[in-house]
Amino acid sequence: MKTATKVRSIASALVKNAGKRVRFASGKVAPFEQVKQHLKGRLAAGDWTPGALMPSEAELVAQFGVSRMTVNRALRELQLEGLIDRVQGVGTFAAQLNRVSSSLTIRDIHEEILARGHTHHATVHLVKDEVATATVAQRLGVIAGSRVFHTLIVHHENGVPLQCEDRYVNPECAPDYLSVDFTQVTPTHYLLDVAPLWEAHFSVEAGLPSAREAKLLGLKQTDPCLIVSRRTTNRGVPITQARLTHPAGRYQIEGAYKP
Repeated sequence: MKTATKVRSIASALVKNAGKRVRFASGKVAPFEQVKQHLKGRLAAGDWTPGALMPSEAELVAQFGVSRMTVNRALRELQLEGLIDRVQGVGTFAAQLNRVSSSLTIRDIHEEILARGHTHHATVHLVKDEVATATVAQRLGVIAGSRVFHTLIVHHENGVPLQCEDRYVNPECAPDYLSVDFTQVTPTHYLLDVAPLWEAHFSVEAGLPSAREAKLLGLKQTDPCLIVSRRTTNRGVPITQARLTHPAGRYQIEGAYKP
């Protein structure tokens, strides 16, 4: 971002609330959470457009009447949720659209997108009953030649392709899987309801999309992606194996996983 653009962004973001002091209602909600929710609401309302410079910590301290530590914690949590970007020595910026922040837990992409005040829709490209190849059987943890369910779905945030979900499911754990309308409910949400997981195994890598993934995501095959492979089981019984491919500029993973 050029200096002149930064200056204009500063003016746009700060003039509206210059000299105003936010008053919070008393209650049991921690001050940092009150600051966080206030800023989150304004981000959802579009008060700061993606890439716009937001007020500094010092300005927020004065505006909200709280400590710098309180403001810092609120901003840190917003950053972990992918709603803002913080650059040391420069400032805090409203995050670009279509970036997902996720800790290593099983999260529903539909709920993640809605939580940021954005719209989600899914395009279903494949819903099929197949015979497991040796490769699929090994990844899912079933016997080669056994029956498996296969879906291919692209998830969009505000109309922009965000994730290509290539998923195999063990029919024993979710026998009605193929009858679900995945434009209305995500596979993750459905499977968490009908086949509660006991263990989840993750791998995350930078890589290139397949020809099919590149086409579905509107990318070139040379465009970098972040690829998450995830397998879930219940007491040793395989439930699902998914390959989740995301354009690198639209996805980030932060945080830690605790069983």
